[in-house]
Amino acid sequence: MTPPRKTTALKQLLRAPSLDFLLEAHNALSAQIVEEAGFPAIWASGLTLSASLGVRDNNEITWTQMLDLLEFMSDATSIPILVDGDTGHGNFNTVRRLVAKLRQRGIAGVCLEDKLFPKTNSFLRSEAQPLADAEEFCGKIKAGRDASGDDDFVILARTEALIAGHPLAEALRRAEAYRLAGADAVVVHAKEARPDAVFAFLKEWGNRLPVVLIPTKYYATPTAAFRERGVSALIWANHLLRGALGTMQQLAGQIRREESLVGIEDRVAPLAEVFRLQGDAELAAAEKRYLRPTASAASAIILAAGGALDGPGGELPKTLLKIGRESILERIVAALRANQIETLTVVAGYKKELVALPGLRRVDNDHFATTGELASLAVALPHAEGDTLVTFGDVLFRSYIAGLLLRDPADVVIAVDAQPRKTADAARRSDFVRATRAGATDDFLDDAVLLEHAEFAEASAHFHGEWIGLVKLSPRAVGWTREFLAVASAPPAGAIIDLLNHFVRAGRGVKIHYIRGHWIDVDSLPDLDLAQRFSP
Repeated sequence: MTPPRKTTALKQLLRAPSLDFLLEAHNALSAQIVEEAGFPAIWASGLTLSASLGVRDNNEITWTQMLDLLEFMSDATSIPILVDGDTGHGNFNTVRRLVAKLRQRGIAGVCLEDKLFPKTNSFLRSEAQPLADAEEFCGKIKAGRDASGDDDFVILARTEALIAGHPLAEALRRAEAYRLAGADAVVVHAKEARPDAVFAFLKEWGNRLPVVLIPTKYYATPTAAFRERGVSALIWANHLLRGALGTMQQLAGQIRREESLVGIEDRVAPLAEVFRLQGDAELAAAEKRYLRPTASAASAIILAAGGALDGPGGELPKTLLKIGRESILERIVAALRANQIETLTVVAGYKKELVALPGLRRVDNDHFATTGELASLAVALPHAEGDTLVTFGDVLFRSYIAGLLLRDPADVVIAVDAQPRKTADAARRSDFVRATRAGATDDFLDDAVLLEHAEFAEASAHFHGEWIGLVKLSPRAVGWTREFLAVASAPPAGAIIDLLNHFVRAGRGVKIHYIRGHWIDVDSLPDLDLAQRFSP
């Protein structure tokens, strides 16, 4: 079924008997977010469009600058956009040209307010703002209607009578005049924390024309109260920009104080999400069609065939234990996808039928009870594409660590914690490593740190750090791994550190990236408790 045109969809929304909602957007990215959230239409706010360009909401943004922003917003979305047209940026003639240009850009409607040009934001010195002559404003409505060339193009008439301190009778008189002039709906604006004046308007208005409200100041009013009074739509007029503003201020302050991105990188949206909203998937598909083939993108293998954790939750595979609202597996996948890794393979064994996520390929190690990590790697290796990250399915790590390994051009790269974690179990055994030198503060500048030996053992001064269970294999190293597994027993026995030690003995080199914290291996109930406080 062909969806209705944007203009038709917006007009139907206003005429529908049920209450609906529009959310503010101020650029193409925020418009896409509004659509993905499920809103049926977008409010292109004059305040937030101006703020996004760093100017005041006093018609300091020209209407041609506004059109440029709206064109990107319209191209990026499939739902209708209702534009805050302020006073129409002039007289009836400017309104005619504005509407014609909006239509050319696929905009579904415009809201005009009955103040004088240049306008001032309604919440600033509102009583001092004179209203336009009602008859002259009716001429703008008629001019916009004639210029639209589309009976479904929506024109909202917004009266600022209550904002400017006029009595209810004046708001009603103006709204009726605007209805007769051809407005599709009226907006009655108010700035009090209670909606009493607006509700009084609705009672007297009697549904002569759909009413749209902007409850920026009386936001605490229950939504049911608007439904009961037959309000057509609510506009949440500036909240995406205000929400983003607070977050940006906080992040900027933290980055300045800490002079580092480590503390914030995994709290912000991953680059992969930005690329998704920008439509990179479509470009990638087009590149496959129109460009010569390039090297494969990175892939990842998650080894999660092992059994359960002793104690509560022991009926689940460890990788499915919840850390907050998400499982360990979900968090691992998020960290990998934050590095643009989309080809993901998980090796399952214990209760394998439970191990599933959208977009995640599952392969099975049916001999998980009698084999080890290399057997799981063997069943997944046919799905390795390009550079391949291999990680255990019970290890949480910040996404930047995977990025460090992927960006390193060496064939085999591992992440090693130079300060192994302390636990209540003094005899804890783990994968400890000895390297060509110990960790330093500037390891990211040094290409000379190589693995000498890895061993599953207790911590001691003999070792330089603890391998966190994350390794990158280049396509060439994947080939070396296949060769190693081909001469091993079937199914192959042993652990990933056996493969690493083989590479060292063969002179192929295993590069080390030292880190300090930012990961946790969930191997016991105390680990699970610690993981609940792990900051992704």
